[in-house]
Amino acid sequence: MSVVLSTASLPAADRGERWHHAVSRTFIPLDVRLLEDDPSPGSIVSHRLGSLGVSQVQAGPQVVTRSRRLIAQDGKEFLILTLQRRGSALKEQDGREARIGPGDFSLSDSSRLFRKKVQNAFCFTSFHFPREDLRVRDEDLRAMTATAFSAREGSAALVGTYFARLAREAEHLDAFAGRQFAATALDLLALLIDELSGRFVAQAPETAAATLVRVKDHIARHLADPGLAPPAIAAAHFMSVRYLHKLFESEGVTVGEWIRTQRLERCRRDLLRTPARGQGIAAVARRWGFTSPSHFSRAFRAAYGTTPREWQLHGLSGKGAGGDGPPQLRGGNVPGGLLVAHESAGAGVRPDPSPPAS
Repeated sequence: MSVVLSTASLPAADRGERWHHAVSRTFIPLDVRLLEDDPSPGSIVSHRLGSLGVSQVQAGPQVVTRSRRLIAQDGKEFLILTLQRRGSALKEQDGREARIGPGDFSLSDSSRLFRKKVQNAFCFTSFHFPREDLRVRDEDLRAMTATAFSAREGSAALVGTYFARLAREAEHLDAFAGRQFAATALDLLALLIDELSGRFVAQAPETAAATLVRVKDHIARHLADPGLAPPAIAAAHFMSVRYLHKLFESEGVTVGEWIRTQRLERCRRDLLRTPARGQGIAAVARRWGFTSPSHFSRAFRAAYGTTPREWQLHGLSGKGAGGDGPPQLRGGNVPGGLLVAHESAGAGVRPDPSPPAS
């Protein structure tokens, strides 16, 4: 049976209070502040599948907050998975902030402070259930709140697609089937959280190796972005930053060191090319994500034992600063044992050729 709560029949002046009541009744006690002088009508259509509540929510701009006062008053420990349909939401919890766009889903935990702000009309499907129903470690759950999971690819896509289909079929399921499908949904969500937390690495090293190859390929295709950093890389692959660092530990190199090595090698190669000679060293450094020319020069000399200018002038002739031929990374081999080169953004992954011979 569907439960429908709507403010469409009310005068605009009365919608705020009624909407606040509808939101808190459907989910958990929340503070709601509408951002329109004349609030748009809102509606919530809900179904119940065992302990899992499924709600389709449509309304106008607003800010929703779970405060310390409300947490202390009811002490409820519920989780809310929100699948964004239309509009975007800015969510904050556990020291993180994430923008949740159409097609993304996210998690909120009622036992801790959180805040959600939507500045335009929106529609989302929400799934709320007792925390005890999701069998994952608290520390892993804390790492996943206020995070945008894209339902377009990877394991998150499987989870998002299942939840979306469950919402569409909710009103047609009998009580028994509803409980079973809801339990499957939470099992899939727990599986996703365990995967992103690196719980399967020890049991499947080949999976970790394949993931590392994909991550390295992603890095190689985004070296020009100065903002390329572990949080962005981890988010692009639906994993925690901790798991990302764990992948690179097996290579004996940090994520930052691997990025720097790749950037330096692209710069070393490009400094010898005729177009680069006309652009100057700083332009080449910027092309590969270095924002400070002085930092680039220091990093280049530390890696190769010669300055970028000396390499550009004498690299092909082998007359570097030490006169010992083309520079190699100090220590002999590239940390991590794999150097990825791309002639263009769409190029495949392959070993980088050796430095030009004299």
